[in-house]
Amino acid sequence: MRQQSIAIAYDCLFPLSTGGGERQYRGFAEELHRLGFDVDYLTTSQWDDEPPQNTEFSVVPVTGRLALYDQQGVRRPAAALGFAWGLFRGLVRRRRQYRAVIVSALPVLNVFAARLALCGSGTTVIVDYLEVWGAQQWREYSGVVMGTVAWVLQKLAILLSPHATCHSQLSATRLRAEGLRSVPLVSPGLIDSTSVAGFTEKSADPPYVLYAGRHISDKRVEALPSAVKRARQTIPDLKLVVLGTGQTTPLIRAEVARAEGNSWTELPGFVSQEELDNLMSRAVCLANPSKREGYGLVVVEAAAHGTPVVLVNDEGNASTELVTDDVNGFVAATANPSDLASSIIASVRGGAELRRRTRSWYEEAITSRTIERTVSRIVEVIGAPGSALNDAHPSRRIRRAAEEGRP
Repeated sequence: MRQQSIAIAYDCLFPLSTGGGERQYRGFAEELHRLGFDVDYLTTSQWDDEPPQNTEFSVVPVTGRLALYDQQGVRRPAAALGFAWGLFRGLVRRRRQYRAVIVSALPVLNVFAARLALCGSGTTVIVDYLEVWGAQQWREYSGVVMGTVAWVLQKLAILLSPHATCHSQLSATRLRAEGLRSVPLVSPGLIDSTSVAGFTEKSADPPYVLYAGRHISDKRVEALPSAVKRARQTIPDLKLVVLGTGQTTPLIRAEVARAEGNSWTELPGFVSQEELDNLMSRAVCLANPSKREGYGLVVVEAAAHGTPVVLVNDEGNASTELVTDDVNGFVAATANPSDLASSIIASVRGGAELRRRTRSWYEEAITSRTIERTVSRIVEVIGAPGSALNDAHPSRRIRRAAEEGRP
């Protein structure tokens, strides 16, 4: 076993694919390398020739290219099975190579693959839960039969997780409710402290509401045109910019037409990082009416620019844990046009003072809610490079860190 070698297992790699999970696990890999570990990133092949090369970690494909999502934006069971099988085979070949493996529980079959492949190897397995869903949520997402199967598999995976990490109190509560036997390690945050964003004290004139992300049913982007139309009764020059594409794009366009919003709405699709930063820095608010989020990285990204957010209070939306009303945004009671419009209007009226408070929230958060702090707590479970593996049992270390709630 290479005492300084760690693997991260996830079927997507940033920036070849984008999303919160991809950014998080790449951040884990880069920070572990900075702390002195050799890191392998076990993933699917998302390139045509050779795996991308970098100095921070090694990219190790355990499967060929997979179509991860169907046309409705739902993860394909065949792809989940394919990656789990590839991961199992890859870890069997390397079963005594890694000191620890951090495996994403999305999709949940990864957990079974890692546990089976590494059984008896002495490798520490840490299962990272981006989200934890209840039975009804799974059924709504995948249908009654497949949703029930997915929920049962998640429950079994939780029972088989020797060490579990998550990124919100919502997920921690659900892990315990679903039967986790150990104390979950709730991360302090996932902010990249090396990312520096410019602060713009004043939003654009005329003001615009920004959405940035995929267009899938859970994001409820189609609620925004009617909400902005209602807000325009108070702020007549307000506009809407919707970035991204996805399965619900036609529905969003239909809602724009129904709200008679073609003259004040833009749908440019996905844009470059430079353009995204520019749009986010000048937006009067970033609105995300999603009903489920495992963490809410977009809240942090917006706050870095001083841009407040508008979210919706929902039992599956952990991103609301990051927002304090009238400090760095507002949480609407529901996704109906009236509630969303009220929060949007409050963001506009907050003006430069609200933007300064939002930036101040970010400047405090970047000292305590960082991905570096999160990885440092994971390293407590694994043990620092060069340290003895048995100086303290991992379960005791993770329990101590969780109970003390150290940032």
